Amino acid sequence: MGERKGTNKYYPPDFDPAKHGSLNKYHHSHPLRERARKLSQGILVIRFEMPYNIWCDGCKNHIGMGVRYNAEKKKVGTYYTTPIYRFRMKCHLCVNYIEMQTDPAGCDYVIVSGARRKEERWDMKDNEQVLPTEREEKEKLETDAMFRLEHGVADRATLQRAVPTLASLQEAQSAWKDDFALNSRLRRHFREEKKTLREEEEEAAALQAKAGLSIPLVREAEEDRRLAALLKYHSPDSYEEKQRMKRTEISSRSWFSPATGGRAGEALRKLGLGGRALRGRGGPPATPAGLGIVRRRSGEGPEGPAEPEGPERGETTPCSPPAPASEPQGGGEAGTAPPATPSSTSLVADYSDSSSEAEST
Repeated sequence: MGERKGTNKYYPPDFDPAKHGSLNKYHHSHPLRERARKLSQGILVIRFEMPYNIWCDGCKNHIGMGVRYNAEKKKVGTYYTTPIYRFRMKCHLCVNYIEMQTDPAGCDYVIVSGARRKEERWDMKDNEQVLPTEREEKEKLETDAMFRLEHGVADRATLQRAVPTLASLQEAQSAWKDDFALNSRLRRHFREEKKTLREEEEEAAALQAKAGLSIPLVREAEEDRRLAALLKYHSPDSYEEKQRMKRTEISSRSWFSPATGGRAGEALRKLGLGGRALRGRGGPPATPAGLGIVRRRSGEGPEGPAEPEGPERGETTPCSPPAPASEPQGGGEAGTAPPATPSSTSLVADYSDSSSEAEST
């Protein structure tokens, strides 16, 4: 990048290279300009970066690692042949000055004044890290053969303890060796999971639209699925069962209801038996014989003999009292009635009694 540097410097007419040497000497300035304003005192202004977290003693504020300052750098001593430098800078939050210097022996920085360090250090030995060999130990290894032998035995024992850990680390690294296959497998898994999530969202949206819900639905769990399988929802009676029960109730019900309301009461009023039905409301239900319905043979006329509608001889019903054991025989043919056949009989209503009773009233 040398060709990009600016080389067209202005040289005034009275500039003499033999006398001045350079433009800096001609202008009586240092090449570092303002950074070298205290160079006569051995101080150079540099850009210093905070090596670790500290607390300022002036404002008690925290100053993080990496914050940069314009610091005055000067040499204050040596560690063997390594120089020790001190840095003085002003806090950007207050008027307090902070001084730090290098520590070549500990490979660290030390706070001289104006701040205190935030302790985040740990012991490398307790953390099982590799420790650098101390100077005294290094000299002893070079001069003492017995110490060198003992040190080698301790190193081999440490290696044997670390072999399982190293083997597991190597196995873990070998598992990630084929990056393309692992990446393909991971992307395939992500695609399948994304497809499953999309289907679940569509099912949840359809269920919300069907049920008219505006609340979000949680994902189905295995415990919920197991509990739902134990529950069965069904109607107590099917349609066929309800129809069968209805027919049974109708067939077991009496032909005429004891109540006179509705259509049954209107029919009784037409027959002129409304009052009679009301008077006998507390008794047994009405029967065909009580309503004046008689049975005749198909060959007989209206004046012919007829027998009242009711059960056959020798049978009793709960609605009618039992027949007496012996009845007085009347004269003529009125006392005896020919046997009736079911095929030649019919039900005929006799209104003569009811009409005459209605006229008398």
